[in-house]
Amino acid sequence: MHCVAAGDREIGLPGAEFVRVAMAWATQKGKSAAIVATLQPAMHWAGLGALIAVVLVAAFALPRTQSTAQTIAGDETPVLAADVALGEAVRAGDKTMARRLLALQFSFIDADGKNHVRRDFLSDLKSHAAPPAGDVKVRVYGALATVTGHRISPGDTEVFFLDIWAKQKGSWRALLMQEVVTAMADAPVAAVGDAPPTEPTQIECRNPCQAIPYRVRSPAEQEIVLTFQAIEKAVVAHDAPEWGKHVANEFVRYGTGQAPITKSERITAIEHQKAANSTIVVGEIEAMRLAVYGDGAAMTALQTLPDNSRPPYRAARIWVRRNGQWQMAISVHTDVK
Repeated sequence: MHCVAAGDREIGLPGAEFVRVAMAWATQKGKSAAIVATLQPAMHWAGLGALIAVVLVAAFALPRTQSTAQTIAGDETPVLAADVALGEAVRAGDKTMARRLLALQFSFIDADGKNHVRRDFLSDLKSHAAPPAGDVKVRVYGALATVTGHRISPGDTEVFFLDIWAKQKGSWRALLMQEVVTAMADAPVAAVGDAPPTEPTQIECRNPCQAIPYRVRSPAEQEIVLTFQAIEKAVVAHDAPEWGKHVANEFVRYGTGQAPITKSERITAIEHQKAANSTIVVGEIEAMRLAVYGDGAAMTALQTLPDNSRPPYRAARIWVRRNGQWQMAISVHTDVK
């Protein structure tokens, strides 16, 4: 893992150990009080007691953990603690704790592409319970953060997950949790967006290339929408350099039944599509939401392909502004079954 830009940081630890490591680091640095203060507005006293207990236990962690913990930056620690607290609340069926950690706009997209809004998620909390995640990574983009990794879903399927957190009124709250069943990492990289070989002509990209059914509410949203359109136009036109200008170096795309695709792999795929003069079809936006938090933004959308070559899908995209330019940092697509 590496820092990708000033103000943007990432950490990763295997399995549930990251909780103990984070708390050990905070205790060693005298910052356990800061963690509790950060989470206090979003936690019930009983939850705080459990968290403090974890911190005290972590203070006596094995020495091998201490050296790893020193790499954890303070900004990520509250995000880790909030994500772990939410997972524990879901497994325990603790609606009071979960409610305090969820943003009012919260949604959960399960591996089948079903959208569970906040009210429905809370009403049947335990049905969404999953074991602690593995290979967890955290990225903080100012007032927006992501937690990613792999876990076993309630349906007993291994999934990649994206949890999006936003700092609201001084506390980290979950905006979105999304799951996607992916192919093995060593599976062949599929060419994203190719139409069937029998397609005779290029399909004109009106939505989203020319217009999107979304009313922007700020200059920042307008910039993000225009950047998204530039990305989609570049895909249709086989313009790999233009596509790469608008995508962050750490970019990865995850899709149902597909191997993860990095930025360099996606550029190679676009170049191959250009050489083959492939017909490219991009998903039309049926509905979209966009939330901007400083230099970070979360975009969610329901999309369909005009040629029906694949099922409708729910997409979550993270955007980050660097050097005055918005770039897409991750894209997760879950097919709707």
